[in-house]
Amino acid sequence: MYKAFFGLSDNPFSIAPNPSYLFLSDRHREALAHLTYGLGETGGFVLLTGEVGTGKTTVSRCLLRQLPENTDTAFILNPSLTELELLATLCDELGIKYGENPTLKQLTDLISQFLLNNHQAGRNTVMIIDEAQHLRAEVLEQLRLLTNLETDTKKLLQVILIGQPELQHLLKRQELRQLAQRITARYHLLPLTEQEISLYVQHRLRVAGRSEPLFNQGAIKALHRYSGGIPRVINLLCERALMAAYGQNRTPINKQMVAAAATEVLGEPVGKGKAPWLWGSAAGVLVAAIATGVWWWTGADHLAAAPAETVVNATVQPAVPPQTNVASQLLTSAIAKSQDIDTAYAGLFALWGEAPFVGVSACQSAQQLGMVCAQQQGTLPQLIALNYPAVVYLKSAEQLFYGVLVKKQQQQLLLQLNEQQFWVSQSWFEQHYIGTYEVLAKKTADTPAQVTPSANLEQVQWLENSLAKAQQRSPRAMSYFDSELAQSLQQFQTAHQLPVDGRAAADTIAVLALYNSHQGPQLVAGDRS
Repeated sequence: MYKAFFGLSDNPFSIAPNPSYLFLSDRHREALAHLTYGLGETGGFVLLTGEVGTGKTTVSRCLLRQLPENTDTAFILNPSLTELELLATLCDELGIKYGENPTLKQLTDLISQFLLNNHQAGRNTVMIIDEAQHLRAEVLEQLRLLTNLETDTKKLLQVILIGQPELQHLLKRQELRQLAQRITARYHLLPLTEQEISLYVQHRLRVAGRSEPLFNQGAIKALHRYSGGIPRVINLLCERALMAAYGQNRTPINKQMVAAAATEVLGEPVGKGKAPWLWGSAAGVLVAAIATGVWWWTGADHLAAAPAETVVNATVQPAVPPQTNVASQLLTSAIAKSQDIDTAYAGLFALWGEAPFVGVSACQSAQQLGMVCAQQQGTLPQLIALNYPAVVYLKSAEQLFYGVLVKKQQQQLLLQLNEQQFWVSQSWFEQHYIGTYEVLAKKTADTPAQVTPSANLEQVQWLENSLAKAQQRSPRAMSYFDSELAQSLQQFQTAHQLPVDGRAAADTIAVLALYNSHQGPQLVAGDRS
């Protein structure tokens, strides 16, 4: 009803998946590149995770359109199935006929024969499972057994698992360790930044027939504040704000209209308590906030003030231990306020004595500050071995939240959540940690942008020295990029879940820089060797 008023030919913010409105942010493009690379390898499993509404299905549909014509695909949207039901659904998707009441063996044999015939005909077979966090462990194991069918060079069935962050938790189970080892590429899709939201909103308006901006900068900031960068929520907020603007007969849409829309859409009043951190002054704000207190949380029935210590140049004074219920409320409140990853990034930069730049991503800020940033999948021991503070991805019930792992002392970890720091037990942390972390490091003067087989000798030697340090071996004197160096590089990239493409690109260089740098804050006090 408001389309004519705003000069629109269509509803630009419908939550229905319309290919005409496809918008790929830098993060979506990166996710797509990881999936495409994973499928281009020898097979196995490819993993895409992200919070609800971040655009995982958008990426998967875009991937489908890019698959070669000689590819048969099976898209499974409801994975809450038994092993038998899953195999029957796979047969249905691939057009494999089977009799009434088939057994597990009969379906497996039919699928295996189909895969062999497809391979002999020069065709590929890809299976995509959405909402894969609902898969049972025994069903995932059945999928792994299906991928056992292979030639000398490739798997005959490639599987893409798409799901929410708890899928990463599921794949860490002991009985699924063989499947986890077969994941050739994985990517965790993050929400949109404020800058990306502005581009996203304008893109959808343009597709719907309006080239002039309709949301002012204040409205964009409010969209980022209340949506958390989730595209689906952005659409809901924009739709409601358009209706409000139409009812009031006014443009442009401002932050007050978005705030009112958030109250209606999110079902609760929104106020100052939900405002994001101002990145430009994040370091100063963070220091003042930390000084308010550091709490010791064991995750059970004990909470006490941490001993006085210096944290980011702010002295933390001891406090009177509160009661257990107060402790629980403090932690619950801190978790609820830690759903903005930009806040966590601000905390990490502050530990380095820096503040991120306004309007760019954290990694772009790091680059401008002469640093590198790297997102990794790994266990807590692997993170501790790097000995850097890190933004960590955590889960409480159905809620994803972000913190900064600041320090480790014995079996206790200092975790920063929004404006407070808590000493938590290692077991509490591992119960909530979903296996993704992001770290910063200072570049050394000789850090190259990338190292390829045709690189000069100085860069090749840097790569060999860096790999040797990371792999705890003695470096060799290099004369060219030889096969042994290529093998060491492949082992390093595989171990760190990086693209294995025969060269050390920016993401590999960033992780290697973590081993080379001797500067910056440490999780455990001591020399970083």
